[in-house]
Amino acid sequence: MTAVPTPHGGRIAVERVSIELGTGAGRFEVLHDVSLAAEPGELVCLLGPSGCGKSTLLGALAGHLQPARGRLTLDGQPIAGPDPQRGLVFQQHTLFPWKTVLDNVAYGLKMKGVPRMQRQEQAAEMLALVGLSGFAHRYPRELSGGMQQRVEIARVLVNRPRVLLMDEPFGALDALTRSRMQELLLELWALLRTTVVFVTHDIDEALFLADRVLVLGPRPGRIVEELPVPFERPRHASLLTDPAFVALKRRCLELLRPDAGAGAPALDRLSPLGAARPVARYAA
Repeated sequence: MTAVPTPHGGRIAVERVSIELGTGAGRFEVLHDVSLAAEPGELVCLLGPSGCGKSTLLGALAGHLQPARGRLTLDGQPIAGPDPQRGLVFQQHTLFPWKTVLDNVAYGLKMKGVPRMQRQEQAAEMLALVGLSGFAHRYPRELSGGMQQRVEIARVLVNRPRVLLMDEPFGALDALTRSRMQELLLELWALLRTTVVFVTHDIDEALFLADRVLVLGPRPGRIVEELPVPFERPRHASLLTDPAFVALKRRCLELLRPDAGAGAPALDRLSPLGAARPVARYAA
């Protein structure tokens, strides 16, 4: 049996965070009094409808937004701005079209002052991990969408971030490519043990990937329930038809769409900290 590697990831804590956007009379609250934590090496999914503030929270964890109230920390230290320790992957890749795949992956190391030969060696190793060893000297335009996202993930992971923040990174891919990318992510996560906070509105994706799913309600977003995901790892696509998986999916549907299940609680009747499993205990 392969030994489980020591978690490389850091501990993310969100303590009673509220985030507001806009100015003057147009200012509005996107997230309200959100508390959660992601433990070192854990994979947590934020699941919710469009507009509930999932991506906004991820932007704050990346250091691009400051909360109106509350506190965000990594390993107990306040998050005050962007940092390579918190890598961010978007739905659409941000690769430089004029750079080769290898140079794109090595770019962050170049900004750190890593010598050319060393950074190219590390970039080549990361490309091998994502299955793109033969494409180091291609350009992004020569790759499929799934391959471009592999490069994007490699470019973030080459910096060995303590936290990987993923904002619907597979949302633009076709179903088969998306499934393969989910399995690749789980393989990389099992190897590197980086803490992952993954944003999605796809229930299957959240339950397939996560250790825990945190369900957010409509704007202003707040956590309405925490769902531990009990399925053994490694996970494969066949899990999606498992009766226990289907039952958990039904619960998610009830939370996101109160009309999807008989007797399901309406979101506006749930307390800000949820129902069956209180989320408050995850605040730091």
